[in-house]
Amino acid sequence: MTDGRLPGKTLWEETMGQKTMCGRVRRALRELRTAAFALIALVTAGIAAVTGTAEAAQTIRVGVLKYGTVNWELSTLIDNRIDDANGIKVEMVPYASNQATLVALQGGEVDVIVSDWLWVSRQRASGKPYAFVPFSSAVGALMAAPASGIASLEDLKGRKVGVAGGPLDKGWLTLRGLAEREAGFDPADENEIVFGAPPLLAKKLEQGELDAVLNYWHYAARLEAKGFTRILDANDAAIRLGAEGAISAIGYVFNEEWANAHRAAMLGFVAASRQTKELLKTSDEAWEALRPAMKAADETTFETLRSRFRAGIPSRPIASEVADTQHIYALLAKLGGEKLVGPAREMAPGTFWSALEDGS
Repeated sequence: MTDGRLPGKTLWEETMGQKTMCGRVRRALRELRTAAFALIALVTAGIAAVTGTAEAAQTIRVGVLKYGTVNWELSTLIDNRIDDANGIKVEMVPYASNQATLVALQGGEVDVIVSDWLWVSRQRASGKPYAFVPFSSAVGALMAAPASGIASLEDLKGRKVGVAGGPLDKGWLTLRGLAEREAGFDPADENEIVFGAPPLLAKKLEQGELDAVLNYWHYAARLEAKGFTRILDANDAAIRLGAEGAISAIGYVFNEEWANAHRAAMLGFVAASRQTKELLKTSDEAWEALRPAMKAADETTFETLRSRFRAGIPSRPIASEVADTQHIYALLAKLGGEKLVGPAREMAPGTFWSALEDGS
């Protein structure tokens, strides 16, 4: 009698051998996907060199924070020559603050920055032709220590809460709107609120000086990796307030007149961004080069940051994003008033780049 195993091998040895082989196959497939992008770029560059017919690639200057998470995508895009494959050259221009990137865009120092649709809509309402392309739906999250006893919005009432981004932050206003609707109180009235810098608030939560913190997504992910509880994120709140899916909180922002004058290059940039996101979504190897920039203290933190970044990659039809964003804009206009949105009570037409709405 035989159980079908190879001579001289136990069932354990044979099973482990099969698992090892499956792991090798999966790694090989991921490596092939990563190599495919580089091959496309090399072939594109080679054809241009041989035929001599390709025009000089349009350089797109992107203003970024020196240590921002947007750099993870852009450095991957450049390192894998995905910009070359789409007929453009991407140049990262670092700045020290978000405000500095806004000034750089308005002054023509850069072609593209990362900001939110709220800023774009307000600019358009005042006659300035800026436009928005979704980058990420990864948003801030409300985090609490497991020992705090906070498991829902109802538990938040009367507690000491840290908020990153200030009193007009979209996530904070959305949280207030949801708490008032579902739990019957406004945290701005019923809680001790501490506004502060994201890293400081994270540290205060770890030290037990705060009961909960509403912090930006990557700070929330680092807390999550340390065992803190994720109570709610801004997209959860938006969906419970009527959105049908995740909304891209931030996106690539640019002057629409410039984009229309360089339409092929800008569409190439959008395509390169999407291809890079697909690479980061499917290839673990692509993330290895990002480890130093991520400054992950341990493997759990690295994997949590990677997972949350991937979860924020937009995948919805642009029309659905626009409709949901219009709905949330109207809610924020009620909560934040003119200080937040300016005189416009509805999101300005054309906030999302029309080329995307045309299906390009």
